[in-house]
Amino acid sequence: MPASVIQFTQSAMIQMTDILQISQNTNSSKTSHTLFVCKTCASVWQEGKRVGESGGQKLLQRLQDLAEKWELRDEFPIQAVECMSACSRACVVAFVGKGKLTYLFGDLPVDHNGEAVLECASKYYAKSDGLLPWSERPEPLKNGILARIPTS
Repeated sequence: MPASVIQFTQSAMIQMTDILQISQNTNSSKTSHTLFVCKTCASVWQEGKRVGESGGQKLLQRLQDLAEKWELRDEFPIQAVECMSACSRACVVAFVGKGKLTYLFGDLPVDHNGEAVLECASKYYAKSDGLLPWSERPEPLKNGILARIPTS
């Protein structure tokens, strides 16, 4: 395996550890929810370096723009993550809430999905356990679920 692949894989594992630590820290502060967005998703790579703006960066920017008018912008902050290790299922977001299930969604094309992500995040916020049944999720988040992680 090339050194650049090994380095990227190690970096991705470190980033997932960082997400868990960040979510624990976030859950003990005034906000108890976080929307994580992978900013490396759908990147173009040349010689081990990212070229141009990634799909994840575009999705992050779209979500941040939409969140300016979102009623939960202060209660459900959006946080960029370098990599969420779901590269073959880009673009990827996660919902984390204190005492709730954690969701990881992928296969989100950049265009026109920001609204659906925030709509689903609002539904997640409203549920005491965070359970998001398939029938209640917006269309783009029905088939792209990568994980539903139980509370600790």
